[in-house]
Amino acid sequence: MAITALPNSRTEPDGSAVIRVLSYNIRSMRDDEDALARVIRACKPDLVFVQEAPRFFRWRKHAARLASKSELVVLTGGAPTTGPLLMCSLRATVERTEDVLLPLTPGLHRRGFATAVVRIAGARIGLLSCHLSLRADERYTQAGMVLERMRAMDVPYKIAAGDLNDRPAGRSFRRLTTELQDCWAVAPWGGENTWKQDDPHKRIDAIFATRSVEVLGCGVPLELPGITAADLRAATDHLPVLAALRMPAL
Repeated sequence: MAITALPNSRTEPDGSAVIRVLSYNIRSMRDDEDALARVIRACKPDLVFVQEAPRFFRWRKHAARLASKSELVVLTGGAPTTGPLLMCSLRATVERTEDVLLPLTPGLHRRGFATAVVRIAGARIGLLSCHLSLRADERYTQAGMVLERMRAMDVPYKIAAGDLNDRPAGRSFRRLTTELQDCWAVAPWGGENTWKQDDPHKRIDAIFATRSVEVLGCGVPLELPGITAADLRAATDHLPVLAALRMPAL
């Protein structure tokens, strides 16, 4: 059932944590950087899973500038993961981070994962930002590696998000849903399709969570205060995916 409003971040009286999670392919910040920051700020995320972060000359400076404009901090990733990056608000306490490079297929762009474990309001959460291959066989293998990494995180709650280069009916997308919730499918909110921003006709960006996480809503933020259609078109060539998730008290 579609919902009309996405819950704000908060800690519930029973100790459960509601967090807002954003996944966004930012095309190496080659478009309108100020519009990009406006979109991110308006989403009010606790956690941001970035794909195609800057990874060449002065990449740290560019990533830090975007985080500052978005009222966030850089968590991990970027050049060491060939693009995936994690940012977070000061609500998150960082336990550990790990940048993972995946095996190189000759002739193709090398891929990686930005991973971390954070605590928010007492909930320990494993994070993984990914950008899967354009080639179907390699993409399917990488989807399996996402699941392996998620299984290896010894935490009660886990979130993976990214640009899958695959639709929900595709083999790689479906492989992820064998163990993870597709948050849009569970609680659709806002828009569905994420590519391209000027004519969205494919859902290739998604947020996934383990079944221990309660999905309150997920989708493309089309009508949040501070976001205009012009901002979404100018920021990058993908549309963002925003989710509200509840981590039940343990």
